[in-house]
Amino acid sequence: QVQLEESGGGLVQPGGSLRLSCAASGSIFSINAMGWYRQAPGEERELVAVIFNNGSTNYADSVKGRFTISRDNAKNTVYLQMNSLKPEDTAVYYCKLECLVTRYWYREFWGQGTLVTVSS
Repeated sequence: QVQLEESGGGLVQPGGSLRLSCAASGSIFSINAMGWYRQAPGEERELVAVIFNNGSTNYADSVKGRFTISRDNAKNTVYLQMNSLKPEDTAVYYCKLECLVTRYWYREFWGQGTLVTVSS
């Protein structure tokens, strides 16, 4: 069993910052990637940022230069530092884990989501 524990969401004014955390625990053989997705009301879930096991990263164009994804391998934890937040960043943010739970069994897991609201 694998669990993802997210934290760090909340209400912030435009231009402000927030830091999201997602800690993975349980029966994980190896991690391929960890990432953050978001879903605004009435919208599809979209990729925000992902970090791969080699350290490479990808970002949505809308957050490049403002958000930074990082990972603590020892803690199986991924972070999303969000700066210069805009009202359009308001969404539920979900953590996603892509991993092997055994040597040959690939699985994907999602966190429960954390709400980020950017409003004055």
